[in-house]
Amino acid sequence: MTPGNADKNLPRVLVVDDEKAIQRFLKNALSQAEFSVHIVGSGKEALTAAVAIRPDLIILDLGLPDLDGLEVLHRLREWTKVPVIVLSVRDREDDKIAALDSGADDYVTKPFGTGELLARMRAALRKTIQESPLPVYKVDGLEVDLEHRRVVAEGEEVQLTPTEYDLLRLLVTHAGKVLTHNHILRQIWGPAYVEQPHLLRVNISNLRRKIEPEPTRPRYVLTELGVGYRLKLKM
Repeated sequence: MTPGNADKNLPRVLVVDDEKAIQRFLKNALSQAEFSVHIVGSGKEALTAAVAIRPDLIILDLGLPDLDGLEVLHRLREWTKVPVIVLSVRDREDDKIAALDSGADDYVTKPFGTGELLARMRAALRKTIQESPLPVYKVDGLEVDLEHRRVVAEGEEVQLTPTEYDLLRLLVTHAGKVLTHNHILRQIWGPAYVEQPHLLRVNISNLRRKIEPEPTRPRYVLTELGVGYRLKLKM
């Protein structure tokens, strides 16, 4: 896995393509356009990276050495709505239809222009922001701005890991509602992780240490014993 720009505040893009020339080109072009770029060369690596990196957008080639890109799409759509732009040499109409029906947000054919790809990426990211049901959450000393990925606790901006942020975002978009352990695990890590509740407990604990005034007596992220968690509903 090859990181590009490591700035946590930049939109994270996962590039899935086994062609070295395309990898180098996209790394340079997207880094210059102020994206944090991560590159993998296989479908299995893509599925692992999607969990580890929590990308804001995925650029996916269909002709991968291990899994077909459509299979990668199917597996991603089992648990995440992250925008996916297919970037492929396949230019037949039925290939495009199959990709879009499998959950792709857009389809760009190789060879491609950098300007066109960037415009399509910006459009996909805008759509994600516009679909957010709760752009800003604020209660007591906690403020979460989903549009700008900004979290402020007790007047101080908080730096969260990608997983911690996605966990908080899920709670924010369902503020006041109880989310079961299995639901959270499936939404954040995927169906393969539903039998690993310790993973959720560790990340909830880490999140509380960063946003709660007293992590051992949480004010915002509340535990529903034996069921799951809920975020305090703003007043």
